[in-house]
Amino acid sequence: MSGALWHGFADMGAVQRDGAFVVSRGEGAYIWDDAGTRYLDATAGLWFTNVGHGRTEIADAVAAQLSKVAHFSNFGDFTSDVAVALADRLGAIAPVPGSKVFFTSGGSDSVDSAAKLARRYWNEMGRPGKKLIVGRQKAYHGMHVAGTALAGIAVNREGYGELMPDARTVAWDDAKSVLELIEREGADTIAAFFCEPIIGAGGIYLPPDGYLSEVREICREHEILFVVDEVVTGFGRIGGSWFASTRFGLEPDMITTAKGLTSGYVPMGAVFVAPTVAEPFFGGGVWWRHGYTYGGHAGAAAAAMANLDIVERENLLAESKRLESALQTHLGPLADHPRVAEVRSGLGAVAAVQLADPAEALPFVKTLREHGISGRAAGQGAMQFSPSFVMTDEQVAEMAAGVRAALG
Repeated sequence: MSGALWHGFADMGAVQRDGAFVVSRGEGAYIWDDAGTRYLDATAGLWFTNVGHGRTEIADAVAAQLSKVAHFSNFGDFTSDVAVALADRLGAIAPVPGSKVFFTSGGSDSVDSAAKLARRYWNEMGRPGKKLIVGRQKAYHGMHVAGTALAGIAVNREGYGELMPDARTVAWDDAKSVLELIEREGADTIAAFFCEPIIGAGGIYLPPDGYLSEVREICREHEILFVVDEVVTGFGRIGGSWFASTRFGLEPDMITTAKGLTSGYVPMGAVFVAPTVAEPFFGGGVWWRHGYTYGGHAGAAAAAMANLDIVERENLLAESKRLESALQTHLGPLADHPRVAEVRSGLGAVAAVQLADPAEALPFVKTLREHGISGRAAGQGAMQFSPSFVMTDEQVAEMAAGVRAALG
């Protein structure tokens, strides 16, 4: 029995019946359950444990900060020295020079903040009619109201009624669908287009060649803010760069981030805002009446600083690039298995093994555990692979062997 805990994204009747999978500790690329059984963590938690589990350096940094001041507020003129230092550090690696950094408590916060800011920006620019927020089929943008309405996963919207009437969805892989929407709705009604460089929770779909650059240029030509959702790809998971926006030269108007910012050690997110979008709010007299109690949390900022130290010191951006190849090398051959429809890999430290029968996905997660792999289903029948950057090539091979054994 699971007791009082209500799990996210769960059939709680099944959890009550079968029990929860309780993770008791982690080290590097491994986790252990409460019975002491070890598993390779194929997903780095929920895409986020980039530096691996059990990093006492981060825990020590958080403890030291909490013993001084855990948090106060980031409203008005209040802040902490560590939040200022982190914002400056992030500004230095931002894909768009001179970007401002707005802290949140996580990825869903970041998406909703960007959606609100996009509409408020156009209002300040004297174009209040630009209100539509556009996302793509299969896309996931968190579970707040705007993110749920914006995303392209219909099942996540069922049962709520209309969450946000000013949201639209276009094809995930065809830039022409953006042009068709512009022709249909009018550019003067569209505030922003949100785009995951790699579609994550929707099933790990890589962008078609040239797609990202094409939609970026369409947005630029039609004066639509281009918002890149890098909650998954940011802080190294794209492979070889801090951000997909850097790797693909996208120069976005905003970037939403979270997960890898602290490697999940403490909840934290951030929105990178390009100078052109931030300018109306930094000239004096204009308030953006928006913020979060724990935005810029001092303890979380300390965790982020220590996490970034590890990424830099251990050259984990390069290790993520290594995993880009290793995942393709070791998981790619699984495409020949009769229970596998395809393997999607080759860009960033992510991959998907698409099962031929999507109904097998959830049971397969439990089968993987029997072979020493902690995995997760994503999209319609895909197995998600997004390991920590510290996972070795040998461990990737071990993971692939476990998947093949689970497939039978």
